Amino acid sequence: MKPFSPPVERFIQDLPKVELHVHLEGSMSPPVFLRLVEKHGIPGLPRTPEEVAAHYEFRDFARFIEVYVASVRVLRDEEDFALLTVDAAQRLAAQNVRYAEVHISLYNHLSRGIPAAVVFAGVEHGRREAERRHGIRLRWIPDFPGDYGAEAGERTLDAVLADGPPSVVGFGVGGVEVDRAPFREVYDRARAAGLHSLPHAGETGGPQNVWTALTLLGAERIGHGIGSMADPRLVDHLGGERIPVDVAPTSNVRTRAVADIAEHPLPRMLEAGLVVTLNSDDPPMFGTDLVNEYRTAYALGLDLPDLALLARNGVAASYLDAAAKRELTAEIDAVLAAARRG
Repeated sequence: MKPFSPPVERFIQDLPKVELHVHLEGSMSPPVFLRLVEKHGIPGLPRTPEEVAAHYEFRDFARFIEVYVASVRVLRDEEDFALLTVDAAQRLAAQNVRYAEVHISLYNHLSRGIPAAVVFAGVEHGRREAERRHGIRLRWIPDFPGDYGAEAGERTLDAVLADGPPSVVGFGVGGVEVDRAPFREVYDRARAAGLHSLPHAGETGGPQNVWTALTLLGAERIGHGIGSMADPRLVDHLGGERIPVDVAPTSNVRTRAVADIAEHPLPRMLEAGLVVTLNSDDPPMFGTDLVNEYRTAYALGLDLPDLALLARNGVAASYLDAAAKRELTAEIDAVLAAARRG
């Protein structure tokens, strides 16, 4: 693992960034978590910073899902969702993240009796406040846990179509990774309604789930996708079709999808010509953030041009307008040129 130097750290901090795979609920900082636990008096959840730290210790992916679902319980009203959104956006903006497409675990709220209108009103209030205060732009990707079945997807999509604001750009599926084939019909409906297909696939499952996401769900980006590396034909397809793969190295290690960070396939994915974007997934839960993911990528052997490529890939793979993409890409190139000049 390569050591850091002040110029590298400065470059990473200065680099304009986008975040394309981060979960709103998984972005809940311990202070916000504790504030909401106290506000609602929810039993059975941590009540001190030390207890939260222990709560966020993961043995495997199943334990992560268990903790994630428990944490969702603290979000009850519009004010809660607004608070979480502003807090998460402030921390993103502090890392020079200019734009983020944020997953919302909408089904987990619907199943608790929280109306979609409440969720969307809260996050939209927070989005507008974050843009006013910090200049960061946010867009939404409502999703559902695949292990709850196609009915959960249909219910989630119905809620998005009924109450979703224009800032919703896509439709996702996450949770425990199961076969994606049963979700073909709900994704057909989502795409017909103008939503981009942005499923998780190939995180803890193999390349077949990625193929299914591409061929049956019409996936435009693949969330995680590290399992793709087991299938050379799939790697060639992803690279040849320029289909972005949203990678989150620390997340993969914390959920035990990858045994050790030194074994992470990120460098091999870039070498294979894949359009890789770098992301933090559930940052406070995993003890990371996007700046740290760039540090991790550098430690894995990437150089400054590689880091700039990851940043450019994020811009290109986003649903920003063309003018904003050109502006951000030019800024990234300028930061790289300045670093080369020393």
